[in-house]
Amino acid sequence: MSAKQAVVFDHDGGIDDLLSLLLLLRLPNIDVIGVSITPADCYPDDAVLSTKKILSLTGNTHIPVCVGNISGPNPFPPEWRAQPKVCHAMPVMLRTNSDSVNVSNAPAHEWMQETISKHPSKVTVLMTGPATNLAAAITDEQNGTRVKSNIERVVWMGGAIDVKGNVAMHDHNGTAEWNAYWHPKATRDLIDSGVNVLLVPLDATNSLPVSWSFLEKLATSQTPVSDLAGQFWAATVTAIPSYEFTYFLWDILSTCMLALPSKHYRVETGCIEVGITTPNAGQTLRGGTSKGEVSWVAEVDADVVRNMVIHYLSGEFSQAPSDFC
Repeated sequence: MSAKQAVVFDHDGGIDDLLSLLLLLRLPNIDVIGVSITPADCYPDDAVLSTKKILSLTGNTHIPVCVGNISGPNPFPPEWRAQPKVCHAMPVMLRTNSDSVNVSNAPAHEWMQETISKHPSKVTVLMTGPATNLAAAITDEQNGTRVKSNIERVVWMGGAIDVKGNVAMHDHNGTAEWNAYWHPKATRDLIDSGVNVLLVPLDATNSLPVSWSFLEKLATSQTPVSDLAGQFWAATVTAIPSYEFTYFLWDILSTCMLALPSKHYRVETGCIEVGITTPNAGQTLRGGTSKGEVSWVAEVDADVVRNMVIHYLSGEFSQAPSDFC
């Protein structure tokens, strides 16, 4: 096996973010060097507690945690933000002590600057929430350049390129994906930054709904990890009461991209322009006058991804699974 990828994981505390953390910690090619939290689709205290408990459960109490202090202009609905509280009410989570996990006092963007720029190897940044923390880190006049120079790539669950978005607000035309919409300027700053960015947009995740057949297959594993993952997903059945759409493997697919062989997905590259104001704030559209050339996952082999997820989300918490594919 080649050297492990150093990864900073930036998430926003939703159920799929916490599942992504559990999955990420079980990928054998990954060395997680820190976890940062964006106060977007969560309430930060809940996100921190669940993050610490997952790190403790998996024997990763050495991984530091930090929290962002920058808010986007387009808040997630409060019922969505409150819903992940159920995760640290699961029995195994309630039994887990997380006091030994260190939470940094530095805001996430400052912690990112320090951690990424000084790491001895280049760092991959996995983001499953809005781009706010990283955008602030790389646009800083004093430190941004050296942060960018030590980033291998950014893998971000964000955007909707050739498909409809999932924002349904009274002043929006429905073209944007929520992570990109929460903080449109941060989205544009990241895409225009020149950093190597791989978007995992709705174009790819739309092929991966959280179906009953997927959950049933996961449940057949009957292991501590698969049972906790299944309990998390069970809590999403009524997680989005305000709008009519299904829960998908949004963040999970983005996490899989760190280990999924390239033969199982197709990538496109081009210039992406970001809408900043209503009615299309956060829209990520091809072309235009933007200088932001990025890559995005256009399609994936959904069956392979589902099998990969079940493979890694099985076993004991203390056991690392073998390679997949």
